[in-house]
Amino acid sequence: MYVAVKGGETAIRNAHKLLADRRRGDRTVPAIGLDQIVEQLALAIDRVMAEGSLYDTELAALAVKQARGDMIEAIFLVRAYRTTLPRFGYTTPVETAQMAIERRISATFKDLPGGQLLGPTFDYTHRLLDPDLAGDAAVDDPERRIETHEQAPRVTDILGHHGMIETDGDLPEDAVPGDLTREPLAFPLERDLRLQALARGDEGFLLGLAYSTQRGYARSHPFVGEIRIGEVEVELEVAELDFPLTLGRIRLTECQMVNQFKGSSKQPPQFTRGYGLVFGQSERKAMSMSLCDRALRATELGEDITAAAQDEEFVISHSDNVQSTGFVEHLKLPHYVDFQAELDLVRRMRAEHASRDIQEAAE
Repeated sequence: MYVAVKGGETAIRNAHKLLADRRRGDRTVPAIGLDQIVEQLALAIDRVMAEGSLYDTELAALAVKQARGDMIEAIFLVRAYRTTLPRFGYTTPVETAQMAIERRISATFKDLPGGQLLGPTFDYTHRLLDPDLAGDAAVDDPERRIETHEQAPRVTDILGHHGMIETDGDLPEDAVPGDLTREPLAFPLERDLRLQALARGDEGFLLGLAYSTQRGYARSHPFVGEIRIGEVEVELEVAELDFPLTLGRIRLTECQMVNQFKGSSKQPPQFTRGYGLVFGQSERKAMSMSLCDRALRATELGEDITAAAQDEEFVISHSDNVQSTGFVEHLKLPHYVDFQAELDLVRRMRAEHASRDIQEAAE
């Protein structure tokens, strides 16, 4: 940030003090604690962790509190903090097939092996404001925890067994995934980098694009193959050990979208996949991500690019809310010199225009 007026630093310090005062609010109201934010605003915390690319509920809660509930500002704070952290290794790929499942639904098969688990969801609520929540109404059993179920087969595995859906594909053993947090993006992207960008992309932007694919702005006829939410173990390979070391568990949301595909000269008619995986309970984001992922595979599958959701450069370059915020909000900074130059230009153009009008009238 730059300041082009005398006394600007004092003004900024005063703005910081005013911000801190407004953040605290009415002193007669108890200050909100990080534990309250973590436990009672859990979905907001999950979004900040997902788009901030850092799984830490307490830091996410601190960011939400510091940002006064501004989600994008909180995401910005988390990303900025993330850049200060040392990186000492890479964990092994998480096994979502072995997820301790809290919620699992499918729109393609009613009777799933392992069953459908509704879990904690707004899907079946009436969307009516609950006056009881204005107080501190207790739940029937505050000690109860959501029951989890281990290892249920994926819907796509069922389709794959009958050859009705494309395979996951295999990578060479020495393949190294890209890392968009360390290397600048260069288009076109491999799918691993695209998925990384989508995973930390703005939920609202991706939701709008996903909706556009369903309204005909891409060749898409999707079905929710499966959404699963639960915890997975995070493991790290250590050189001194002959087995991976478990670091802990994190909660994830995974979505596999199933789409029609008429086939090509190289592939028979079959279903194709769109994939979404995000931190926490964020199924709207995971669904939007999987729809956008499938749309962005148009070139790979030999489809015509006819819509914004299929344009890789458009989607990836505009999905990052921190970058978008920087470009939009920089307009608030002083542009006095630039504006004066344009103002002078418009004045000269108006003078020339008036001169032509006078000359034409004289003729």
